[in-house]
Amino acid sequence: MKEIINKYKDVIIQIATPSSVGTGFFLQKEGLIVSNNHVVAGNKNVVIEGKNFQKMLAQVVFTDEKYDLAFLTPSAEINTTTIALSQETPSEGDLVVAFGHPFGLKFTATQGIISNTLHSHNDLNYYQHDAAINPGNSGGPLVNNAGEVIGVNTFILRDGQNLGFSLPSSYLNDTLKDYLKGSKDVGTRCTSCLNLVFEKNIDKDYCSFCGAKVALPDSVEDYEPSGLHRTIENLLESLGYGVVLSRMGMGAWLVKRGSATITILYHEMESLILVQSALCQLPKDNIKAIFEYILRENHQLNGMSLSIHEQDVVLNMMIYDRYFYPETALKAFEMMFENADKYDTILVEQFGATYKEQGK
Repeated sequence: MKEIINKYKDVIIQIATPSSVGTGFFLQKEGLIVSNNHVVAGNKNVVIEGKNFQKMLAQVVFTDEKYDLAFLTPSAEINTTTIALSQETPSEGDLVVAFGHPFGLKFTATQGIISNTLHSHNDLNYYQHDAAINPGNSGGPLVNNAGEVIGVNTFILRDGQNLGFSLPSSYLNDTLKDYLKGSKDVGTRCTSCLNLVFEKNIDKDYCSFCGAKVALPDSVEDYEPSGLHRTIENLLESLGYGVVLSRMGMGAWLVKRGSATITILYHEMESLILVQSALCQLPKDNIKAIFEYILRENHQLNGMSLSIHEQDVVLNMMIYDRYFYPETALKAFEMMFENADKYDTILVEQFGATYKEQGK
């Protein structure tokens, strides 16, 4: 199983939109990223990131509400391990591994067994399994012990204990074959007659087969932030960051300064903007000196604080939205970003801590 996990590390793709995060997996032969429709719905382009490439945009080229599938094409070439889609139906009790990026984590693999191969939902059969999956796993592959994709993780039962459901690869295989007949043009499945509709055969906004109204992925309107979301993105642009690639779901952004990675989270219900950077990791030795240094620095930091969470040194800044004014917030963001990079470097070079990412 370890070989299978290593094989899939460069195949799994993290997907982010202005409203959600999810998972996809890359099919090298077809040059397509497979995910769930509900992960990318309402977007022409999404942000993707993987083990072997930096963040980039990917175009949504196919959507399918019936099977909750979506296909994406990356804006630059991706080279990954070739994986196979299983042609066989698993049996109850078979071992499986679910891959994904739950809650925005970079890579996870959880093991379980198939408990039901005929779970019916919306006139489709799903594989029920107990490999732990969470929000963010949607669109990731379910893999058998031969290293083949047997399904696409699609949904879980709320309050269920490790009850996950995956769309069988047979549906994916059939959809891929039909889509590739369209020469990889932008397309969608008509929810009325279930035929695939492409740019070349759409009748204005209607299915050329049955006349039902359809919408191709490239016909949706571009996302436009509003309110404080817009203000935050304007600040990031002023500081030289591309906001499209910075978006990591609803009210979340991620940027890098030097070796530090900084997240900005707007908790609208709490009326709070949290800017946080998990810096370097503590060394095994000289920890007392780091604690003393952090206490001294906190004594003079204005609006920010250093703390320890498990092995990480964390720099935090909180601003309540009623005090969030663009002029002062811009200075606060710039100071936060500078300090994150500064403290990361000092703690590593002077105190023997370890960089989380080798950005320097």
